[in-house]
Amino acid sequence: MMEWINNTVQDIEPQEISNQEEKIKVAKKVAEKVKEGDVIGFGSGSTSYLAIQEIAKKIEEENIHITAIPTSYEIKLLCQSLKIPTASILECKPDWGFDGADEVDKSHNWLIKGRGAALFKEKLNMVNSGLTYILVDESKFVDKLGEKFTIPIEVYPEAVNSVKEALLDLGMVECSLRKAQKKDGPVFTENHNVILETKFVEIYETLEEDIKSITGVIESGLFQDYPVEVLNFS
Repeated sequence: MMEWINNTVQDIEPQEISNQEEKIKVAKKVAEKVKEGDVIGFGSGSTSYLAIQEIAKKIEEENIHITAIPTSYEIKLLCQSLKIPTASILECKPDWGFDGADEVDKSHNWLIKGRGAALFKEKLNMVNSGLTYILVDESKFVDKLGEKFTIPIEVYPEAVNSVKEALLDLGMVECSLRKAQKKDGPVFTENHNVILETKFVEIYETLEEDIKSITGVIESGLFQDYPVEVLNFS
């Protein structure tokens, strides 16, 4: 039987990985936590990409068996190319998970995530995992969320205008539609929704809950008060 030419790892490798040496150290840390029979939520992003490669090495070297629940199409392809079995969250509940972050609030462990537009599945894994390890280098820590990144909000396309009006009532001061690269128009998520990039006067304790209560909002990239443990290279 003829097999497909499989260049998936090269095809989906991040174009540029900042602070790669630090991220590899973090990736090795999370790979050490993998045990026989684990069901693990696999996050998206460059640090998760490195972690998955380290996990694949451990699987091969120690002949262990795990199941991955990927948070994006790219991560599912990566798992398939590395011969890591995958399942959906409909089939399995994750024992634990790992993911990256765009920003981490030092004092609260609040996060901004979603630069890769996989925020819905990332949060779905996180709320169903006993613990999620957040894999970051030092550049991701901030004193106050929103210093470097906007908060992405996944929105049903026909609700964009009404959602914008409701967000203004919550203190939103900036809003733009995330545009696609190498194609005209907006980015569409794997759920066929659009992403609004937003900034707020204040990121207060119930902001995530208030955003999610708006009709038409699918999910936000604001992660407050989840069972997470931040891992960095130190």
